[in-house]
Amino acid sequence: MQYVFITAFGVGGATIIGALVGFAVGRIPAKWNSVILGFAAGIMLAAAVFGLILPSIDAVGAGGIWKTAVGIISGALFLNLADKFTPYLYGIAGVEKKQRGNVSVNNVLLFVMAIAIHNFPEGIAAGVAFGTGDIGNAVSVAVGIALQNIPEGMVIISPMIFAGVSRVRAFIIASVTGVVEIVGTFIGFFASHISEAVLPFLLAFAGGTMLYVIIDDMIPETQSNSRHFLVSCAVITGFVAMTVLNTVISQ
Repeated sequence: MQYVFITAFGVGGATIIGALVGFAVGRIPAKWNSVILGFAAGIMLAAAVFGLILPSIDAVGAGGIWKTAVGIISGALFLNLADKFTPYLYGIAGVEKKQRGNVSVNNVLLFVMAIAIHNFPEGIAAGVAFGTGDIGNAVSVAVGIALQNIPEGMVIISPMIFAGVSRVRAFIIASVTGVVEIVGTFIGFFASHISEAVLPFLLAFAGGTMLYVIIDDMIPETQSNSRHFLVSCAVITGFVAMTVLNTVISQ
């Protein structure tokens, strides 16, 4: 049980550590915001594919691939529906305008929501790993998740600040996405047998939410200025960076 507590606060705390780095950096100059957002999109794309969708496929195999497909589609549809309700979250974010410069507050809130949803099944995965009793494998899973969470915590801050959210409030919101992972870890541990059955769907669902926000919101928004080449490079760089990190920690 001690390992579970360490893991829960380790994987969730990694997001908070990343958020602290983002808080220290503060607001990025407007001209570089699209580049930073593109880098974040690349990181999210790699995290969705290698950290969520592929593990879901590995868990269900060819015979259960429909579960992954349904999970991805359900996640995308859920975030599309959630888009209708993001204006009600403006009070939490501390902003009033729908548009702040060239940045849509709706899109930023969807981005944050996708990160939070993505963190929940990751936490469950870490908890399930300890529930199986294989401590060595469980520690490897937890370390891998924690290392991925640091850059995710970093990139979540800048878009919120640019959209008009205060630095302190942005840090608190980013930290809450880490708390979601802590909750998921304990749920995964105490309901490991149930979680093993639904985890592939949850992973695919989270992957679908991230794919939706990347394709429908983040990429189009990064193309709103003339820095197309830099943005494209940033997306690829973010994707490659997270792919390398994911590969190294999985060895």
